[in-house]
Amino acid sequence: MAQLLRVQNFTVSSDGIGADEGQSLERPFGRAVDPARLFAWAGATASWPGRTDPGGSRGLDDYFTRDFTHHIGAEIMGRNKFGPQRGPWRDHEWRGWWGDEPPFHTPVFVMTHHKRPSFRLSDTTFHFVEGDPATVLAQAREAAQGKDVRLGGGVTTVREFLAADLVDTLHVAVHPATFGSGLRLWESPDELLDRFHLEVVPSPSGVRHHLFWRK
Repeated sequence: MAQLLRVQNFTVSSDGIGADEGQSLERPFGRAVDPARLFAWAGATASWPGRTDPGGSRGLDDYFTRDFTHHIGAEIMGRNKFGPQRGPWRDHEWRGWWGDEPPFHTPVFVMTHHKRPSFRLSDTTFHFVEGDPATVLAQAREAAQGKDVRLGGGVTTVREFLAADLVDTLHVAVHPATFGSGLRLWESPDELLDRFHLEVVPSPSGVRHHLFWRK
């Protein structure tokens, strides 16, 4: 069975914005984007991995939250999803935004032009790799050992892999908020219809789940 490259639970505003410029340690999504607002649909579910209290919603949003790790053997992310540092790595002590128990549970391939030794946190090993999307995907597929590879983002990285025609399926949750400025995944989801089928499923949370799969 073919190994798919999948985008999952990638959330943007109704005007297509998933992040902004001005990323910092305190604002991982940049100046204009409020992640608590953007990802409230997932955070309210029973399966949200960061949940510390009982309860949470069931239904469609919970299904997608629960499905995040299903049949995933490796993750690819851009450097800006790993952290706000630019240029050569100056601080090897800081190891990303996810604490001692990252939510990935697989090898993670961080795309960067600056070498850094791999390290392990719990059951997640971070590798820092240089190369074009096809080269990095080949490394991730080998590490995934027959399972699929998740393309985690951010916006620029997803657009790079789409431009290289390497993405097989996308699940994009479109939040009803508008941010006005920032990094756009698209001007309209119709931009992808030359290569993908699309089904849009509304959720009671107000999010509209956009499901793309290759024609």
